[in-house]
Amino acid sequence: MRQKHTDIIRINPTYPESSLIEHAATLVRAGELVVFPTETVYGLGANALQPEAVERIFAVKGRPFSDPLIVHIADQSTLETLVTHVPPQALQLAQAFWPGPLTLILPASSRVPKLVTAG
Repeated sequence: MRQKHTDIIRINPTYPESSLIEHAATLVRAGELVVFPTETVYGLGANALQPEAVERIFAVKGRPFSDPLIVHIADQSTLETLVTHVPPQALQLAQAFWPGPLTLILPASSRVPKLVTAG
């Protein structure tokens, strides 16, 4: 069984240190889970393209596999690698509101594990 270890990385929201952000990003790339604040709650995140990391989100949260996950992305160019089609209206919304709290529901590409979308 995998040994559990938790690092708490406090990041100043006004003056974030890039080295701390990079440390968290390194953990995500390595398949680890991270907790991060959103506009309303804290999220439990992992690399959505790593099935084992995604499975750990479900296990840690006790979340049913029938409940799909949200995939957070850094920019619009990433969107096109994760979906099969971006309608013009979705592109307009992304251009107007990103970065920001805008959720788009689009058909996932084959790159996205089925577990993320609950099939």
